[in-house]
Amino acid sequence: MNPKIQQFQCGLKDGVPIGLGYLAVSFTFGIMAKKAGIHTLAAVIMSLTNLTSAGQFAALGVIQSGAPFVEMAAVQFIINLRYCLMSCSLSQKMDSKMPFFHRFLISYGVTDEVFGVSACRPENLSPFYAYGLISVAVPGWTFGTLLGAISGDLLPARLLSALSVALYGMFLAIVIPPARGSRILAGVVAASMAASFLFSVIPMLNGISSGFKVIILTVVIAGVAAFLFPVKEEREGGQAQ
Repeated sequence: MNPKIQQFQCGLKDGVPIGLGYLAVSFTFGIMAKKAGIHTLAAVIMSLTNLTSAGQFAALGVIQSGAPFVEMAAVQFIINLRYCLMSCSLSQKMDSKMPFFHRFLISYGVTDEVFGVSACRPENLSPFYAYGLISVAVPGWTFGTLLGAISGDLLPARLLSALSVALYGMFLAIVIPPARGSRILAGVVAASMAASFLFSVIPMLNGISSGFKVIILTVVIAGVAAFLFPVKEEREGGQAQ
């Protein structure tokens, strides 16, 4: 079988849990968007073009408050700034000779979960593997929004509350398995949780927006971990440097 097709099929398989998780969470977004007075088609287009749960849920509040477009742009920039770091990290796993159009298309589908799955790949990231992930994640997120917008108020409030945490449960499922196999990674995860908690309770820090919190914590914790526990690169002959 063609290696490109194999990579794409592998991406499709690994993307199924992401797509199912997105379907549940975006279902809630669709219902909330409808309650906010957003047309069903507009909500679907928002999900198709953004692919960001935090950004889209935050956008609903901005839209309902009647804030200007400048404020909307600033909120989205801050919340989604973390994807710049994720994209830079994934670029290190790609072949240096990969054409720009592949990188451009992959960047469209970089989300927290897609990044987590892609980063766990032991070998270089193939664009066709990424396309497989995106081909499942995007329809799951978009179709879930459509179903939620159409459903309206049919589901009880308790069920909607349960669906709203599905995304975080899925992300934990991505992080925990590799953390169990590495003490260093487990320590980084624990340090991240502790630092995030401190940012939420310390008066001088809890006023920082969620987007900047992610950027600060990612840069500081990942930087310290990389400095203290650098990953040894292998030579062509297989010996570590």
